[in-house]
Amino acid sequence: MINAVLEKKNLTKSAKITLKALITIATVVAAVGLPQLVHLVAGSEGGVKWLPMYLPVIFGGCLLGAKWGIIAGIASPAVSFLITSAAGRPMPAAARLPFMVAELTLMALIAGLFSEKIAKKPLMSFAAVSAALVAGRAFFLLLVAIFNSLVPFTPQIIFGQIVTGIPGLILCAIAVPLAVIAVSYISARDERH
Repeated sequence: MINAVLEKKNLTKSAKITLKALITIATVVAAVGLPQLVHLVAGSEGGVKWLPMYLPVIFGGCLLGAKWGIIAGIASPAVSFLITSAAGRPMPAAARLPFMVAELTLMALIAGLFSEKIAKKPLMSFAAVSAALVAGRAFFLLLVAIFNSLVPFTPQIIFGQIVTGIPGLILCAIAVPLAVIAVSYISARDERH
């Protein structure tokens, strides 16, 4: 979606890359900070219920496209793990980190693949976010089933967490598309002025 906006602005290639990099950094910062806020307000179970890292990562995928979205999907849980490990409370836990990296990367990729369609028809963001959420959660569960003997959690535990996270999935499925539509509206309004 951002590509379409930047193309109309006739910016240089380096300016476009710089803007995409800044948006990606902002996405990662939000994906690291929002879970901390949710854990502060809702306790340790707040992350499982509200899935706060999903919101900025999928939003970033919708805006940035697949390539930059993948960067945000990989970096968000990795940076969160590094920062929170330094504080003595790693989030996500080390055993979950590779699974979250895989899940969020797939979510950002899928949302990003819709980016050009979203630029033309912002309502496509609802389909993009829904597809990203379903695929990401299913992929996480599949990976746990495959690597079950190597991790301290089972597919049943993860399925229970998916059920617990339904409020977060619903929030993400509504809030992210509305935010994408708002950005689309604002950018279209700016083009008219």
